Amino acid sequence: FGDDRLQKEPNYAIAAGFQQRLKTVGFTFVPEPIPMRNSNGATIYYLFFASNNETGTKIAKHILDKYRAEGIK
Repeated sequence: FGDDRLQKEPNYAIAAGFQQRLKTVGFTFVPEPIPMRNSNGATIYYLFFASNNETGTKIAKHILDKYRAEGIK
């Protein structure tokens, strides 16, 4: 509310912090999230996958990487 002392963090920094938090609360496997974008290309949220199952993570990562390469809008 107008306080210049507060610094706004970029979205990717907040997503990286959340990814780290998922790991510290007990999820062994947390691949890079996908930024979900609107029709203007602005990131509106990040899609995360977190699991303790390595095989499930490999499958999810394969799917996430496909959409990451195509770019979600």
